[in-house]
Amino acid sequence: MHRPSKGERTRARILGSATELFSRSGFHAVSLRDIAAHAGLTHAGLLHHFPGKESLLIEVLERRDRIDARELFPGVARPGAPVPPPAERLRLLIGVVARNTRTPGLVALYAKLSAEATDPAHPAHRYFTRRYRLLRAELSDLVRALQDEAGRPGDLDPAVVAGQLLALMDGLQTQWLLEPGAVPMEELVCDFLDRLGLLPADGPEGTDRPEEADGAGAAGVSG
Repeated sequence: MHRPSKGERTRARILGSATELFSRSGFHAVSLRDIAAHAGLTHAGLLHHFPGKESLLIEVLERRDRIDARELFPGVARPGAPVPPPAERLRLLIGVVARNTRTPGLVALYAKLSAEATDPAHPAHRYFTRRYRLLRAELSDLVRALQDEAGRPGDLDPAVVAGQLLALMDGLQTQWLLEPGAVPMEELVCDFLDRLGLLPADGPEGTDRPEEADGAGAAGVSG
């Protein structure tokens, strides 16, 4: 079993501090000295591991994406890796939505930075542009595969649904950050997928759809 070296542990501590501070205040309001102090390091000690704030920001973002990609898009994270069946990929996607409710700091980080990064001069502008392009492509592929599996190819435009799903998830995250108890993200994403006929008949985790469980119709799909 790999034991992290002292340098690896220090890098992890820096990344944890950067994630927390960027989540709280955004990119521009946080300095490297702030991050170093939070991590219990000198400014010079931090620079030994990261040459600048921009490289640190990108590493924070890409580390989270690598974890998600291993679960959702194994063919991207590990070329040649077997791709799970469409229903399993959908279950993993909904699982990420559920996990986000347990990591408010990361949700806040992406919400703040994606808004800041609409400025082409922002250091994360290229990162978010590339990220959304990849997500649209991968989600389009997933929608297409779900339609094919259900014997309904061509019923929906996969690219349109992918864009709608991304917009829904981003919008729900912003609302959830403002009022967590009032926005059941996982349930609302499931409801959207169910209305389009993309949710498996037994639900995302083998549970009944709401209309089958209590006759309440399409609303209120439980994760």
